[in-house]
Amino acid sequence: MTNSKGLTYAQAGVDIDAGNALVERIKPAAKRTVRPGTMSGLGGFGALFDLKGAGYSDPILVAATDGVGTKLRIAIDTGVVDTIGIDLVAMCVNDLVCQGAEPLFFLDYFATGKLDVDQAARIVEGIADGCARSGCALIGGETAEMPGMYHAGDFDLAGFAVGAMERGSDLPAGVVAGDVLLGLGSNGVHSNGYSLVRKVVEKAGLDWSDPAPFGAGTVGQELLAPTRLYVKPALAAVRAGGVRALAHITGGGLTENLPRVLPEGMGAQIDLTAWALPPVFDWLARTAELPQAELLKTFNCGIGMIVVVAADQAESIATLLAEQGEAVFALGVVTDAPGMVYSGALL
Repeated sequence: MTNSKGLTYAQAGVDIDAGNALVERIKPAAKRTVRPGTMSGLGGFGALFDLKGAGYSDPILVAATDGVGTKLRIAIDTGVVDTIGIDLVAMCVNDLVCQGAEPLFFLDYFATGKLDVDQAARIVEGIADGCARSGCALIGGETAEMPGMYHAGDFDLAGFAVGAMERGSDLPAGVVAGDVLLGLGSNGVHSNGYSLVRKVVEKAGLDWSDPAPFGAGTVGQELLAPTRLYVKPALAAVRAGGVRALAHITGGGLTENLPRVLPEGMGAQIDLTAWALPPVFDWLARTAELPQAELLKTFNCGIGMIVVVAADQAESIATLLAEQGEAVFALGVVTDAPGMVYSGALL
C-alpha cells in the first residue's frame, strides 16, 4: 500500500538519484588520476592506498586540508566553475610539498543546497585535473546536498590530501644564515585575500564581466586564474639536493609565511626589486590605497613559493626550476637576526 500524503526524501530536497548520476559521471575523471599505490575506485565506504605499491619502504605520512575561501563567490557569480577545483587541490598539495612530502591521494567535500549534476561534475573534473598535474590520485570524496543550508546556486568546497616521505627526509632541515631564497612566480592572486579583493572590485564600481584594468580578460576571468601547482618542480629540486626549506606563500603573504620555515632567531632579507609586481597587485594596492606592508602580508605579490637553498647550489637549483617551467627570482638570503627586512619598493 502507498500513502499519497507521504513525503519522500526527494520532496524534502535531497535527490539520491542525482548523487548517483554524479558519481558515475566523474568516475572517468578520477580514473585519469590513478597512480602507483591506488587500490580502489570511487563508490566504496572508504578508499584504499598501498604505500609499498607507491614505492615507500619506511614512510611517514603527512596530511593537509584547506578550501579556497571567498574566491568561490566569484566562481558562483560568474558560473565559471571549471578551474576552482584546481585551486582546491593546489592549496592542499602545495602545503604538503613544503614538508618534503610527495602528495599521494586526495579527497574532496562538495556541499550545496540543491545538486546540479553538471555544475558539480565540472567542479570535480577540475579537482581531477589538479590531482593529475600533481601526481596525486583522486580516490574519494563526499557530495552533500543540504537544502536550507545554502542559498540557491551556492556551494562550498573543502579538500584533504595525504602525502608521504621516507623517514628522516622531512623539511625544513639544516637552514643556516647565508642560504639563498629563490622565489617562484605566482599565477595571480591564487586563493587568498579574496574578501579584500571583492571589496576593492566593489569600490572600483566594476562587475565581473567588465574588462579588467589589470589584464586582457574580464575582471572575473582574471581573478579566477587558478592557483599554480608547484609540486612536481619542488619535488624535482628536493630530489636534486640542496633544498633546505619550502614556504608556500598563502594567507599572511611573504611577511608571515617565510618565517614559518626558518629556525628560531633567524630571519630574512628580501630585495623587493628582484621581481616586478604583477599588474593585478599594483591595481589592488592603488585602488585600495594599501601601504606596502599591508600588501606584503595580505597577498603573494607575485611569489607563490619560496625555495630556501644552500648558497653553493642556488644556481644549479634555479636552473633546474626554470627547466621545469618556473619563473625563478633570487629574492635574498637567510639572516642570523630575527625578522623580515625588505629593501627597495614594490610600488
